[in-house]
Order: sequence, then structure tokens, then C-alpha cells
Amino acid sequence: MKLIRIHIISARTCGGLLDGFNRVFRMSDSQFDRFDPLCLIGPNGSGKSQLMQVLAEVFQSVCHAVVPMEERLEANPDNLFEIEYLIRPVPSSPPVHVMISRNYAGKRKKPVLSVKRKTEEEWTECDLNDQATGSLLPTRIVGYTSGDNETLSLPFLVSRGGYADEVGRTALNEATRSNTVADTRLMLIDYGTNLEVLVANMLFGTEEQRDALLDEARVERLHSCRCIVQLNHSAVTNEVQLTDELSEYLENLKKCSTCYLFEEKTKTFTFDFWINEETRKAFRHYWKSALDLYRAFHKLAMLNDLAIPKKTRQRVRKETRERHFAARLPEPADDDKVFRFEQVKFISRIDDSIVDYVSLSDGEHQLCQLLGMMLMQGTSGVLFLLDEPESHFNPQWRVKFISKVMGLPTNAGKRGAPTPASEQECLLTTHAPFVPSDMSRERVFIFSKADGKVVVQNPSIETYGTTFDTIVEECFGVVPPISKLSLAEIEMLKTSTNREELQNAIKRLGNSVQKALLIERMMQLPEAPGN
Repeated sequence: MKLIRIHIISARTCGGLLDGFNRVFRMSDSQFDRFDPLCLIGPNGSGKSQLMQVLAEVFQSVCHAVVPMEERLEANPDNLFEIEYLIRPVPSSPPVHVMISRNYAGKRKKPVLSVKRKTEEEWTECDLNDQATGSLLPTRIVGYTSGDNETLSLPFLVSRGGYADEVGRTALNEATRSNTVADTRLMLIDYGTNLEVLVANMLFGTEEQRDALLDEARVERLHSCRCIVQLNHSAVTNEVQLTDELSEYLENLKKCSTCYLFEEKTKTFTFDFWINEETRKAFRHYWKSALDLYRAFHKLAMLNDLAIPKKTRQRVRKETRERHFAARLPEPADDDKVFRFEQVKFISRIDDSIVDYVSLSDGEHQLCQLLGMMLMQGTSGVLFLLDEPESHFNPQWRVKFISKVMGLPTNAGKRGAPTPASEQECLLTTHAPFVPSDMSRERVFIFSKADGKVVVQNPSIETYGTTFDTIVEECFGVVPPISKLSLAEIEMLKTSTNREELQNAIKRLGNSVQKALLIERMMQLPEAPGN
């Protein structure tokens, strides 16, 4: 999938900020089989995250109309839009130019949702009830946030709530308990899912993929882990009822475990896994892929909501849907969770010692999670919406971030050969110059505000290979690249006629062009008498 144009006619959730937004991101003849992210950069409040939120809402609305068994709810049914993109609906077939829109047509009082595909030079209307239309939509919309970004999270949490409600109804009705509840197309990956992502990749990934994930964490491989599932304990009002699908997951975990324990009174399963090649073979027998296993873990983890009082769950979901505010459920204590991981341990790359997962830094957790999330998505047609993905990384990791993403074994970046993952689309926001320095100016979009509306433009300079100072000046107008406190002192010193004052100040200042100018000014001043 490759985005071509986004036109936001009206988006109520953004308070009018994006109304009238109309931007071409690629030409329709762009290279399709190349992973080529788009970078949205600019100051806080300039509309970057809001654009990604609306984009997720748009595709959620269309999926709700075309594949309602996957997307049961809409976060915002009032959005008016027109979006064009390329997508390959069938492997080995040519990419299709698609336009989806919702706007008022003719004299109709309600806006009309439309999906069209371009055949030669003509647009052909697609039947929203036709199964083939679903193949013209993204296979998944993956949102990633390294913190608690409520803006981007809203449509994903609505999607999650709709799925959870259907699972609950299915489990409580004996007649429907054997039904499989279809997965959502919207998938939110945040800090709460890091172990689910990491363990799934460690059990399914190739050695090369595992190395790509663990490279910066100084660990070699997963040594062991424990899963606990409590179906009847004090935090849950009644014993948790499972669908047949979830019961099968427990049975498969039991078959894959090195050993397990079942405690009758609390209906608690404790699964211990010593990770070796035989363990991996067992998991690959019962699950198809890392993504398939991740979904199983995540569906079990969603049962943790049951450890939260029902009134709280109802209130949070009502706030999310009615107030267009991404209210999150409070996190239950570990001991109260229905599903949790414990004792996740790795082998140190340095001395083969055992390293506990909790001893790794938050940055190491999030880097593994981010790269693992992208490794799992091995199919074409995936849309990634990544909000400040590198914000918690140190400068060394930020410098390498794009090269790491492009070099993942699933992407074409390392080998140059097209793969399904190279036909994915990725939008990412940032406030730092590290990402644009690895991208051409055509893929960098500077966001700002003027008269209450979003303004977007490409940099006037080539950003690929450009120094960070130049990008900060171009994208944020910071000239010179020095913080305010020290810059204010330098500006004051420029007017000084006291050579000794300048001399003392210069000793305290770090190297910069401004310091060199002060030295030049000092040299032009006469020395004090007696020196």
C-alpha cells in the first residue's frame, strides 16, 4: 500500500484544525515495491498526530461498512474525506489505484461513503457489500505510540472495545461459544504489549530476525519465561468464561510448555517454558506465525479488563465513544491480572549469564517492541502509523533508527529484493532531526499552523545526509542551534565593552560560531591598563 493523496474535508475530532487539508504525498506512478516511509515533522500542536488519528478513523469507517465482522464500531462517523492510494489486492497482480471518500452527493442529506478503483483512466464504483471490495482496503492498520498518546489511540481503543464486547457475548452464550470472533484490522501496539510482541518474535523469528531485535540490548536469545492465567480469583467477580478459541489457546500453551501446574481453587494455570529449538517447533505447530501467536497472547491479555470493576469499564468506554477522548482503562495490579508473563529471562551476549527482562532499560524494551512489531507484519497492504517512535531512544539509537528499520530482514532495505513488507506504507511523526537526515526531502513534510489551519510543505533543502543543525533550522526555525538561556547570555555579551568580562565568559562557553564571534569581538577591544 502507498498513500497518494489525503483530503480531509471535515474532521470534527480535530476541532476544525484539519478541515480543508489536501496534500499529495506521492505520485500515482511512484515505485510500489519499495519500503519508503513518510516523515511528518514540526512543533507540538501542528496537526501531525491528528492527521494520523483521522487516517485511522477513515479506514476504520470504511472497514466498518465493508467488513463489519472485523470492525464493529466507528470512532468518528462524521469525518468527510477523500483519500487515494495504491494497493495490491491479489499477490502478483498489478497495483490498483483506489479512492475512498465520504461526502455529500447531489441533494442527499446524509454523506455517501464510496470506494472506487481506477480502470485505465476511468473510476469504477465498487459495491460495499462485495467481498472483493475488502481486498482493496489495508490488510491491517497498525498504530504505535511509545507513550500515552490519546490522540492516535482513540480509534484503536474503540476498535478494541467492540472486539472485547463481542468476545464477552460469545463466551457467555453456550450456543455461540464455539464461534471464532474475527480479528480487528486496527491494531494498537503500545508499552502494555511489549512482552507479547517480544516473546512471539523470539519463538517464531529466524536467528537473523532475533539478532536484529536484540542487537542493542546486549542479550543473545530468550532463555525462559512463564505465563500465568487465573480464571477465578478475588479481583474478578465471576469465573472467567472463555470462548472455545481462547480455551484452545490454553490447551496449546499446555502442550508447548516444558512443565505446567493447575491450581483448582483459583483455576490458575502456570506454564513454564525453557526455550530451545524443540520449544519453537512446538509453537510453530500450533500457531502459523509470530503475528498469529501475538494475537493469541493479546486476546488472553484483554481478559485483564475483567479485573477492573464493570462500572469503570462502562464509564471509560462511554467517554471514549461519546466525548471523542481516548480514555484508557486503569492497569490492574499484576497479581490481579487474568493473564500475565513472569520471569522472562535472556542469555547475556557478553558472558552467557542470565539476564532478567526487567533489568533492561525502557529504551531497550521499546526498541525491541518497535522492531518486533514491524517484523511480525510480513504481508503487503499494511499501514503503519508511528507516533514519535524514536522519542525514548538515546542519540546513538536515534541516528541508527531508520537504517535499522530499513535493514530488518522482512524489508527490502538490506537485500534490495522486493518482499511483501516492501509494499507496506509507513507514516511517522518526529520532533527530532535524526529521522529526516535519513530521508529525501520528497518524503519529509514540515507541519506548522497559520490562522488556525495546518500548513504542510516539503523542506526547501535536501534533507538526506544533511546535518542536524540545518534540519532543525529548516523545520523549526531554531537559529542558531543553541538553547535559550545560554543564547540570551551570548546576545548580552555581544554588546559588552569589557574585555575582562568577555574573557571570563568565553572560558565558560562551549564551542560554537557564536563563541568564535565573541572571541573576535574581545580581540578588538583594548586591554585594561596594566595588563
